[in-house]
Amino acid sequence: MSKTSVLALSLLLLAGCSGANHYVQRATLAINEAVYRTHVAKLASDEFEGRAPGSPGERKTVEYLEQQFLALGLQPVDGASFRQQVPLVEITAVPAQARLGFAGGGRQMDLALGEDMVIGTRRVQPSSAISDSEVVFVGYGVVAPEYGWNDYEGLDMRGKTALILVNDPGYGSGDPGLFRGRAMTYYGRWTYKYEEAARQGAAAAIIIHQTAPAAYPWEVVRNSWTGPQFWAETADGNADALALEAWITEARAREVLAMAGQDLDALQRAALQRGFRGKPLGVTASGSVRNLIRRASSPNVAGYLPGRDRRDEYVIYMAHWDHLGKGLALAGDTIYNGAVDNATGVAGLLAIAAAYRELLLLPSRSVLFLAVTAEESGLIGSEYYARYPLVPLEKTAAVINMDGMQPLGRALDIEVIGSGASELEILLADAAKRQGRVVKPDSRPEHGYFYRSDHFNLAKEGVPSLYTKVGVDLRDRPPGTGQAMLEEYTRERYHKQSDDYDPAWDVSGNIEDLRLLFEVGLQVGAAPSWPNWYEGNEFRAKRDASQQARKP
Repeated sequence: MSKTSVLALSLLLLAGCSGANHYVQRATLAINEAVYRTHVAKLASDEFEGRAPGSPGERKTVEYLEQQFLALGLQPVDGASFRQQVPLVEITAVPAQARLGFAGGGRQMDLALGEDMVIGTRRVQPSSAISDSEVVFVGYGVVAPEYGWNDYEGLDMRGKTALILVNDPGYGSGDPGLFRGRAMTYYGRWTYKYEEAARQGAAAAIIIHQTAPAAYPWEVVRNSWTGPQFWAETADGNADALALEAWITEARAREVLAMAGQDLDALQRAALQRGFRGKPLGVTASGSVRNLIRRASSPNVAGYLPGRDRRDEYVIYMAHWDHLGKGLALAGDTIYNGAVDNATGVAGLLAIAAAYRELLLLPSRSVLFLAVTAEESGLIGSEYYARYPLVPLEKTAAVINMDGMQPLGRALDIEVIGSGASELEILLADAAKRQGRVVKPDSRPEHGYFYRSDHFNLAKEGVPSLYTKVGVDLRDRPPGTGQAMLEEYTRERYHKQSDDYDPAWDVSGNIEDLRLLFEVGLQVGAAPSWPNWYEGNEFRAKRDASQQARKP
């Protein structure tokens, strides 16, 4: 076919011409329930042992992905291997020797691991401890010059322990003029809070868990933070990290504050005021962990389909393949199968790849399918990819992320996480309209889901990102049914052994969503233009700075 004909077909595709649509519709049918269910059931089976990095389940997962990539005709980016090895260090705090206690007001209180607190360190050393460290309540633990906010103003935190609230001041106040109101910013993420406390010179940091601002119950913290923890490792063994990182339950935090003659509710109110300053409590913390250390690497798995005539430009579909592996038995079950989180997303990645293989003509841009590791450990696999990209980020037109695709059934809507961010939402809205659906904004911006999945690391480098969640306005179901199902999942199965695949799932909505994302990526891949973040978005400047690299 001539170059003119190829261009004409691309333009027809973008215009929605019926002739081009015939081929797209045929490809779309490759995204079907039978294949999708097969992938989800396999990845979430006990055979894969919860897909923990560094485990036998990792080997089975990666081999399965490689087999599927080969069958789909995907190619390794470097021509040799689908694997991008991500160096990790596994640190396991020995449960019997993990301790945290407080003293003050003539009282001593020791906390129980799992029931009252979780504790660990990123420092790569056999043990780590604090002793009689002064506890300082630092509000939300935020230093944000652009918002005129500094919870550490005037404090010398060297050797001290920061006690920190979940989320950020905007969420706590609900004031739309404070940070982003109810919408969480990156300053609300637990990862940021520990990193900032370390920058301030603190010896330890303890986050007070509260279900509403955290967006998950205590069991999620307990299950995620007990057992092996994977971290990226610096040349000095993460020496700049805190000696101890911990979470404690709200009930225990209230008791600690009572020892200091303080009330949590009053302190929270004070922490919402501009000009708030951290408050030493007159209470000390002591804690320790003994670590089992194992170095390992865990692969991101990447394969691509080369574009027709702009092969050095890319569209990325991504999903994380890892989950929590095995843990303490619950009702005889030790495996965190991670069916929704994230066998559904990986199955979607494979289903969309199958659709691209059915196209008569591939889009102009190349399409990369990226299954990343160690998301559950803090987005480590995608962070590594962003630092050492297999294809140039400045020439990556978009990243489309699939994480936790709930099987609720067909919906009249689809939700954009972190909505109002980029021009990719226009393409999504057009595609949704053709399905008789509407795009809705992020319904839980206070939970900060945009900052809690892998696209975020590429967004920080300027790559326009799209992350959707299933709609809750279900067809032929009573109002409120979809939302109730989501809440039930978070409460009963998220990061628990009960996140299992069920053949009774209604995945029809997942299939519709995947077909939408296929169409969005297809249009980005065919278009001559480059999507961008909206004016005023925090990632826009980074994207604009790389504009020169995208000129013909």
